[in-house]
Amino acid sequence: MITIYHNPRCSKSRAACELITGTCNSANEATQIVEYLKQPLTVAQLQELHGQLGCPLREMIRDTEAEYKALDLADPSLTDAQLYLALARHPVLLQRPIVVRNGRAVIGRPPENVAALFD
Repeated sequence: MITIYHNPRCSKSRAACELITGTCNSANEATQIVEYLKQPLTVAQLQELHGQLGCPLREMIRDTEAEYKALDLADPSLTDAQLYLALARHPVLLQRPIVVRNGRAVIGRPPENVAALFD
């Protein structure tokens, strides 16, 4: 199963979806598209996704969004729990797209990053 955390208004997210359906997914694996702005992830789901990404938590956060500044998320004293809660309450802060396959995940910025899941 391939899961794509997707924002259809984002060109990078659309490009990653096209790359998966057009090139990477030659075995036609089942694909689930989650529009995370309509179906926000819970703190537990975000923690699991973070573990699959294997990157610093802050790399999952879009620091260009107005909410990032309004919530003062650049504050280095914030705990992981506080950052997860901010992501859960403000899903627009989640990097996009994020693609998960076989227990591993990548942030599809640039979209070509998703190819690593199919090596």
